[in-house]
Amino acid sequence: MASNGVDWQMKLVEGAAGYVLEDVPHLSDYIHDLHTYPNPLQSNPAYSVVRQYFVDEDDTVQEKIVVHKDSPRGTHFRRAGPRQKMYFKPADVRACIVTCGGLCPGLNTVIREIVCGLHFMYGVTEVIGVDCGFRGFYSRNTVSLTPKSVSDIHKRGGTILGTSRGGHDTSKIVDNIQDREINQVYIIGGDGTQKGASAIYKEIRLRGLKVAVAGIPKTIDNDIPVIDKSFGFDTAVEEAQRAINAAHVEATSVENGIGLVKLMGRYSGFIAMYATLASRDVDCCLIPESPFYLEGKGGLYEFIAKRLRENGHMVIVIAEGAGQDLVAESTEQLDASGNKLLKDVGLWMSLKIKEHFAKPREMDITLKYIDPTYMIRAIPANASDNVYSTLLAQSAVHGAMAGYTGFVSGLVNGRHTYIPLNRITERQNKVVITDRMWARMLSSTNQPSFMNPPKGTSEKHIRWRISIGNNVFKVLPLLMNDSRNCAGLCSVVVWANGSMKFRQVRKQSPVNESL
Repeated sequence: MASNGVDWQMKLVEGAAGYVLEDVPHLSDYIHDLHTYPNPLQSNPAYSVVRQYFVDEDDTVQEKIVVHKDSPRGTHFRRAGPRQKMYFKPADVRACIVTCGGLCPGLNTVIREIVCGLHFMYGVTEVIGVDCGFRGFYSRNTVSLTPKSVSDIHKRGGTILGTSRGGHDTSKIVDNIQDREINQVYIIGGDGTQKGASAIYKEIRLRGLKVAVAGIPKTIDNDIPVIDKSFGFDTAVEEAQRAINAAHVEATSVENGIGLVKLMGRYSGFIAMYATLASRDVDCCLIPESPFYLEGKGGLYEFIAKRLRENGHMVIVIAEGAGQDLVAESTEQLDASGNKLLKDVGLWMSLKIKEHFAKPREMDITLKYIDPTYMIRAIPANASDNVYSTLLAQSAVHGAMAGYTGFVSGLVNGRHTYIPLNRITERQNKVVITDRMWARMLSSTNQPSFMNPPKGTSEKHIRWRISIGNNVFKVLPLLMNDSRNCAGLCSVVVWANGSMKFRQVRKQSPVNESL
């Protein structure tokens, strides 16, 4: 019987020494007197060599593992894995899988392993695939998925189910889930998709349905917080090497050659940063989190000229979201809302560099621009991502069969966990340019930080960047007089005496120009 009251508060379990478990919802939270069933894994021959079949309910994984000796134990998440008791009878399970958003290496692997995990580990025989994203629940057909039909899909890029953006109508989706008597929903997608998953979970709970909602977070940009990394990221970095290698060959084959490569990362520069570190052929890496300027002393043009004089060639990697403020200033086109349309930053950068070095008294250059964006995301997963996708999918299956719902499966500090949906949708993961990984990248390229624009640069052309945790917010200087409370210790880039400098802001302290 379902409970009438709905409590949307986060499930927190507090213990000694500052221990806090951010727990995930469970079907028993709102449906009473649920039957339980023994887990068939205890008689599964494949698991006969495993000394401990099941995860203890008290096992947790700590979110932060680098702490001061006197620090509290901090936030934990529930450890993923099979439980001794199940809340679904395998013969009664009717599961569905949906993929949403952009393509990513590993999507087909996740689909395959959910189907095979349900079938071979738990004996579930009824799994359907939802066609073309959320709207497929109410406007498209479904396809039956069996271990045989998905046996080799991991060798293909894309998703066999098709995908789309938008189309989320919570009521229609849950109506369809009810009509089809689906009781397990596996949703594969990024932060927007998981927000939709959260809405579906809440509507299911309001209706008191015995339906488990499990998410598998997906983003090629690696911009989902909390988790160590997203599946497909390793493949993307590996494939980006091909574009960088091609740019390097082009640049070194001519006098004053420049190879310019645009990589994915509209808001987070992880692919560009890791591809640069892995390549060691890159001379300059530009990402959204780190501002840069073109003209004057210490600017990009000066660095390009310096590197060409030294080496005779240069490779530049730019994330698609880098320098968008500069790009916006150079276009007069507006969208339907009156906002300036942003140009392709790679093409824009290519034209700006060519224009600059075409001026009198500058050097002759040959620039080749490479954009491998869709090639990178449309390929099959590599070995590392195939294994990772398998573990994420199997963890989601174990969680759903154990009655957990409203969660995503994710890797935290090398351990698989169940994370509340709201934790991965509350912010974006971003490169922290005060961390050592960014410093390692700067050391590899020997590029300037571009943090000191020349004197005389107009302040109206500087966009302020407030970094709260891993989030970076851009605001105009005039807005800095407004009170902006920081949730935690903030790293803030401020304009002072003609240069940008870092300042630390304590919790709840207003951010303004007096910093």
